[in-house]
Amino acid sequence: MAEDIRRIKTHCSRMDHGGCGIILEAKGNRIISIKADPDGFLNKGHICVKGLNAAGLIDHPSRLRHPVKRAGVRGGGKWERISWDEAIDTICDNLRLIRDRYGARAVAFCQGMPKGMEHFALIRLANIFGSPNVVGNQDVCHAPRELSGKYTCGFYPVPDLRNKTELVVAWGSDNLRTNEEGAICSQLLGRLREGTRLIVIDPMKTTLAEKAGCWLQPRPGTDNALALAFLNVIINERLYDIDFVEKWTHGFYEFSRHVMQYTPEIMSEITWVPAGLIRDAARAYALARPASILWGNALEHNVNAFDSLRAITCLMAITGNLDVPGGNIHANEPDILRLGELVRADMLPSKKTEMINAHCDILPGMMTIPPTLFRRAVLDGRPYPVQGAYIMGANPLLTYGDSKMTVNALMKLDFIAASDIFITPTALFADIVMPAASAFEFNDIGNAGLGHGYILARPKVVDPPDECWPEMKIINEIGKRLTSGELWYDDYNEFLDELLSPSGFSFREFARLGHLEGAVTYRKYERKGFKTPSGKVELVLSRSRELKLPAMPCFTNLPENEDPEFPLVLTGKKDRFYPNSSYRFHESLKKHSRFPIAEINPDTAEIYGIKDGDEISITTKNGEISQSVRVTDRIHPKVIYASYGWWFPESGIDAQYDWMRSNYNILISADNIGKEFGTPNMKGIGCSIRKK
Repeated sequence: MAEDIRRIKTHCSRMDHGGCGIILEAKGNRIISIKADPDGFLNKGHICVKGLNAAGLIDHPSRLRHPVKRAGVRGGGKWERISWDEAIDTICDNLRLIRDRYGARAVAFCQGMPKGMEHFALIRLANIFGSPNVVGNQDVCHAPRELSGKYTCGFYPVPDLRNKTELVVAWGSDNLRTNEEGAICSQLLGRLREGTRLIVIDPMKTTLAEKAGCWLQPRPGTDNALALAFLNVIINERLYDIDFVEKWTHGFYEFSRHVMQYTPEIMSEITWVPAGLIRDAARAYALARPASILWGNALEHNVNAFDSLRAITCLMAITGNLDVPGGNIHANEPDILRLGELVRADMLPSKKTEMINAHCDILPGMMTIPPTLFRRAVLDGRPYPVQGAYIMGANPLLTYGDSKMTVNALMKLDFIAASDIFITPTALFADIVMPAASAFEFNDIGNAGLGHGYILARPKVVDPPDECWPEMKIINEIGKRLTSGELWYDDYNEFLDELLSPSGFSFREFARLGHLEGAVTYRKYERKGFKTPSGKVELVLSRSRELKLPAMPCFTNLPENEDPEFPLVLTGKKDRFYPNSSYRFHESLKKHSRFPIAEINPDTAEIYGIKDGDEISITTKNGEISQSVRVTDRIHPKVIYASYGWWFPESGIDAQYDWMRSNYNILISADNIGKEFGTPNMKGIGCSIRKK
């Protein structure tokens, strides 16, 4: 009898944070088609190439299908197949040994891009085990925007593209290539079709910039200088929302005097943006009511991130665009369990004072450990030694700035356990590697804790291979053996039901609904004030002395000093066909992007004798890599755009997938980091090039 075709509505996952609604067709235990859901909560029929090819991970021949332990030197790629019992026992024995010798804080729990509820399961495991050190890339992704907003106005101001808006400023956000959390490009395109005007601020003339009425092309790493020039124009010309500023801002008089030094003419020399264009863009934003700033991940990639993001939040505030429909809003979370309860924060009440960050003057509220501080603890014992790591769905060799520092740290650790779908370059250095289930192979909930006011259902569609476990299940089973069993679940799916319990829905009921939203309200400050010490938007930080921070955003220096030996300015970009460093083995995606591409201006190409398709060396003070060249007039002659996240599975495990050849993070140094978030300079740094 022929098997029936099942049709399941779910949401994309493990391809980016976007959360597009999709419709899957499955026959037996095989997905036979993926289509966009025309009724998708966020995307309304949009889907990208990554989403269309998500099922290709399931049957990939290189997929890891059983637990393995290292059978030779670290990084040698020699493995011995073991059972799940042996894998879990080995992990628990080694983590207990480290805890007994050095204390629980000597074990770090490392995560990649948070993709679903496994992120909170990992934090729960760390808390119950007793380690305050959960390591993640949040220092360069999401946390700087979130915390800068919270310190300035008491919340994370997310762009509201679901309501009509007069103007959108896409600042360091290429929404057509890489969807930001909660901001799907179809939403932006819908607004533009309705007549919304667009300003794009980006060092590259992107496809989105071609749709803009105004494009500003700043020098990479100077967004704080540009934002301060905007503030100078708006305040000087009294284009701000006078009523809002008088009632709801703290320190406006002092702030207005402070920004007078940042004139468009002076900042033009720093940002490379003509002063007249700065004035036009600032006026357009100030006069549009409402206007929304779509601020992107790129703003977080240098030591000046706090100044940039504080200044941009101040722009939202003084123009009256905070928490209004079509502006940048404070989204209410749906009725779900408080995340602190879910992760059992009560089991580790001393976390804030014990975590590595507390000893390094990182901004309070940064609850994951920046990778640089984690690696310093491993290599130098600062502020105390870290001896072991549990790495979940992460590839630090490719994703942590300063890859040389990363490999040295991996080699020094006493014990490493990893879970992933494939053996990645980082997994090569682990002692135990566990095979994880992939998207559509388990029940999950998306977008919890991201600050956009909704969660998304991801019901299971097919079964994973026999020995591939969802990472929630892996953590649950380790938790039972490593800690008190009563703190865990008979079935990991109970973790999802616990999150949903205040809503009154089980996961099965939630899956039929598809999503849950928080109550939609605006101008909450009129009833409660802003959640800051002053009760207002803090243009001047009232706690600046206590926090040892400048009271106001400022521009002091470029991300790094200019050096004639490195006359060009390096910046990087994610590949639209891959999420970060993932899936470089996925042939359907490699058809679209097979090699890492460095982009240079035609004038630069002529000076260096380089032609389209040549291979070049890119060199910084920290290292050298090679990438192929695309010559384009979309970038400034002084700027080099290099590709991020590349390794080469086709080169084989014996060559460690050639992870050093084109790895952008080889070029990055972690010697100098931003005080607030521990962020190294990932963009706006000096480089040189030569034809190979």
